[in-house]
Amino acid sequence: MPGDLKEGRIVVVGASLTGLRAAEKLREEGFTGSLTIVGDEPHPPYDRPPLSKQVLFGEVPANATALPMRRDPEAEWRLGVRATGLDTVGKRVLLADGEPVPYDRVLIATGTRARPWPNAQEAALDGVLTLRTCDDAALLAERLAAGPRRVLVIGGGFTGSEIASACRERGLDVTVAERGPAPLVGALGGTLAKLAAAMHRNHGVDLRCEVTVTALRGHGHFTGAELSDGSRVDADVCVVAMGAVRNVEWLAESGLAAGPRGIACDAGCRAFNMYGIVTDDVFVAGDVSRFPHPLFDYQLLSLEHWHNAVEQAEVAAHNMIHPEPLRRPHLAVPAFWSSQFGLNIKSVGVPTFSDHVVIAQGSLEARRLAVVYGYRGRVTAAVTVDMAKSLEYYQDLIETAAQFPPVAGASDRPPAAEVPIPSDVPDPSVLYHGPTVALTGHLPDRRLAMMRPAV
Repeated sequence: MPGDLKEGRIVVVGASLTGLRAAEKLREEGFTGSLTIVGDEPHPPYDRPPLSKQVLFGEVPANATALPMRRDPEAEWRLGVRATGLDTVGKRVLLADGEPVPYDRVLIATGTRARPWPNAQEAALDGVLTLRTCDDAALLAERLAAGPRRVLVIGGGFTGSEIASACRERGLDVTVAERGPAPLVGALGGTLAKLAAAMHRNHGVDLRCEVTVTALRGHGHFTGAELSDGSRVDADVCVVAMGAVRNVEWLAESGLAAGPRGIACDAGCRAFNMYGIVTDDVFVAGDVSRFPHPLFDYQLLSLEHWHNAVEQAEVAAHNMIHPEPLRRPHLAVPAFWSSQFGLNIKSVGVPTFSDHVVIAQGSLEARRLAVVYGYRGRVTAAVTVDMAKSLEYYQDLIETAAQFPPVAGASDRPPAAEVPIPSDVPDPSVLYHGPTVALTGHLPDRRLAMMRPAV
């Protein structure tokens, strides 16, 4: 590799939000070498959040969600070609078209794909869809515009709930089947899940909780589904919203620490190899990464958030072209948002990293509130419903490890919270979809206890 890190060859595998922002950052910070961006979709980078919102509402066509470029990354774009392997010894990215791309440093930003219905024959029925790509969104929007008699949504996570909201916005009958006790419970816990369930039902959604879909039926075209409680749902369209699968299979022979939860890396976005040794020429960012965060006991976080994709992409790009003393960690507080049934839901921190929760402002009845999450006596997350201006205050509490429950502040700050109750975060295995944040790894205090020498 050239002595000057701002020269040489960099390959970015993944041509979505993370890949684009990383490429732009590389050029902004003075990288003058060759830059290649590989993407398995034929489309230039586009924005995904509108696909389950404005596109399904019929407000914006799916092909009009392209991401604006802050600057020309001056890259060679290899779109519509899939990466099939990473040769870390020969420093080559292997592609499905047979033409390898050499690199000095590589950024892995392959993200996730929609988890398919597990029965391939049933999944192939016309009318059984998923929602992840702009092509997926275009097809689903077309089916919704055709006016199906009923839509079945399997999974009550954020994607499933937003699809259900879009259906009701269009005046369509929709059934949501959720394996857990309520929609969004895997991401937000039991308190806000109660509000989510009420919102579904108040807007006319046929919400079925604590049931599984046992079979999809039809001859060529989807006609309905059978549920574990013995009931049947007749519908013309089925959207499988059972979460995401991280795109790591192509790295099976790479020697990297890649698995179903993503690719493990350090806080500077350098990938670990399978023996836990950090690499210096392989970086990872976005949905496919797993990284430690000191605010959450250094457990490895896997995030499926727009905000994280941007922040981590820029940290990775910076560290790829700077020597060790100038590298910086990815310490941004996770944040996400969702719009559904007329409500604006925003979050900071990691709600699933909690043991208790309080309603600090507003109320469930008013459908306008701020919920604060705590773990072992400190604030770890906050979620607002139609009260987004409060988030900055709660983010400060998270970043300073403020005590939980939060105390009353100055007159312009939120009042004292109610009595804490258990956060009721379920085991992801009881859900159709995982949380949007997954934490893995041992807590530092447990690890230190095991490593302490005998006296």
